[in-house]
This record gives sequence, C-alpha cells and structure tokens, in this order.
Amino acid sequence: MCTRPDDLGDGDHAEICEEGRRVYRLALSHGSVDEAEAPACLSELGLLTASVGDPDMLVPVPPSVATAAQAYPVEQAILVQQQRLAALRSSMSEVESIYQEARQHGDPAVERLVGPAVIAAALDEASQSTKEELLTAQPGGSRPEGILAESLRRVVQAQERGVVQRTLYQHTVRAHGPTLDYIRTVTEAGVAVRTLDEVFDRLIVFDRSVAFIPDKGAGERSNHALVIRDVAIVHFLASVFEHAWERAEPVAFKPAQQRPRLLTDKTRLRVLQLMVDGYTDAAIASRLGMSTRTVATHLKKASDMLGSNSRAQLAYFTARTGLLGDSSAEACLCGTQSHGGCGGSGADHDTAGLGT
Repeated sequence: MCTRPDDLGDGDHAEICEEGRRVYRLALSHGSVDEAEAPACLSELGLLTASVGDPDMLVPVPPSVATAAQAYPVEQAILVQQQRLAALRSSMSEVESIYQEARQHGDPAVERLVGPAVIAAALDEASQSTKEELLTAQPGGSRPEGILAESLRRVVQAQERGVVQRTLYQHTVRAHGPTLDYIRTVTEAGVAVRTLDEVFDRLIVFDRSVAFIPDKGAGERSNHALVIRDVAIVHFLASVFEHAWERAEPVAFKPAQQRPRLLTDKTRLRVLQLMVDGYTDAAIASRLGMSTRTVATHLKKASDMLGSNSRAQLAYFTARTGLLGDSSAEACLCGTQSHGGCGGSGADHDTAGLGT
C-alpha cells in the first residue's frame, strides 16, 4: 500500500512503497519513467513530476525539493495553530488576575461550578491528577447510560494508574440492567462496589484532598456543584463515606448469577420505617432511589401480609409486630420465623411472604 492512516487526523498521507523505491531508482538512472509505470505514492510525495517535453513521461525531483514543497502547507497550518494557542493564552492571562482577585474575596477552599460541561471538565482534571484513592457515593436508582459511559472512562483510566477505588450505590441499582452491567465491568477491573438503603448524597473524593458535592442551594443539582479543597472538610466527608461503607452490602457477581442478590427485605423494612415516620410515597421514593410505584408495591405487599386495609392500619400493625425494632425482623421477612416470634402479641397476621 502507498498510503496509511494519518495519526494527526487529517485523512491519509502518502508513504512510499517498495515499488515506488524501485521506480524512483529507475527514473534517476534513465532520467524519466513512463507515467503508467509509476505508483501513485511518488506523485503524491512530489518525487516525480511531468516532463516538459513529453507529458506522458515523469522526471525525478530531488527529495529535498519535494520535502520543502510538501512540508510548507503543514508548517503553515502548525504556525496558524500556534498563533491561535498564543492568542488564547494571552486572553486567558488577562482575566486570570480578575478571577484570582474575585476568589480572594470569597472562600478559596470552596469553588462553585455551573454547567454540566464545566463540571465534567473539572472532574476530568481531578481524576487525571488522582494517584492513590477515589471514593464515590451515588444516590438514587438507575443512572443514565451516557453518564455511565463517561464515568467508566474515568474509572478505567484511574484503575490503570493503580488508583484504589470504592463506590457506594443504593440497593435499587441491583434491579437496573445497564447500571448492573457497569458495576460488573468496574468490579472485574478491580473497583469495590457496595450498596445500602440510603446514600447520604452524591460525593466524589479524590486522594482525600479534593471533594465534589452538589450545590443544592443554587438550583438544579446536575448543573451546579461545589469543589471543596479545605483539608478538614474533605476529611470529614471521607469519614462520612467510611461510616456508610461499613454498613453497606458488597455487590458480588457469582459465576452462575446474572445479577447479585436483591436486598428486598432490607429495602422493604426501610420503606415501612419511613412510612411509619410519616413520609409520603414520593418522599420515600426520593430517599431510597426508586419510583413511587415501587414504593406503593412494597407497601401493598406488606399490607397483604399483615392484613391491613389502610395506611394508618399498616403503620399500627407494623409497630405492633415489632418488625422495625427487633433484630429478628429480617429473619421474619425471609419466612424463617412465625409472626409471633417477631415480637407480636398473638396477632395471626403471617409475615412469611413479606420479603417476596
């Protein structure tokens, strides 16, 4: 082949082939060659040009002359890009002093970011600088596939540098296919992943020196974030993560399983607890990262098992049976104990199927 892909992204550039070398030697020996015999690479590189006296014949061009002719447009393009880069840096240097002055009047340890593109760029910069540890907490249920793909890119790059990574999700992601595929991929790469019923809030900590959290007071969470560089605050956020990590359940994929074990019992107990505490279905859904329909399904299954006919009656039966205050509650939900063994006082509402 006379061409190869151009790594610079401007299409193909000529590369002289073995036949081209042979024909060029022939042209130098005889002074010219027939155009029909010359491979395309010689003309593309400017090593052969049409003869003045005979347009069907090609005469050789010195490599230095051909190089100068071929290199000129490339050098001009590079010069233009260098001038653009210099102009960009000059413009940015003019506003850098304004930016630094403005930051001196605020808290230099806290920086506000506005806009998904700005936040993504800041995350990329922090991720590329990470050397030892990356902690991530992602509340809510399923995650958009585009965000998962972008996150996977950062995770793989960090893993290749030997960065230790741990991620917290909520139990509800165990029922979402794309998120589970992502978790399986990063787990196989060496990332530790756990889930629990509630994650405090979105948090990313890089090397325990920089943390990203949502800027909830500024509007839409996905468009506003805070970058925290204060050492004490970052260490506090990391300790919050550690406490949650200790309570979380590992996500383990066994060879015979397509999905990890669903923690339905624990989730349903948490739904019941929040319902008893007076939360609406919408508020419960928001805290546990699930839909209101899923919350309603959990409550209906609990109502069917306990024989309640209203939300108030369900709260009463839940409290009466001791499901939320007894260490044996999970066993009861799994059907290993009778209702009376869960702290009830003779009520004959069977809870064996509550966790199904």
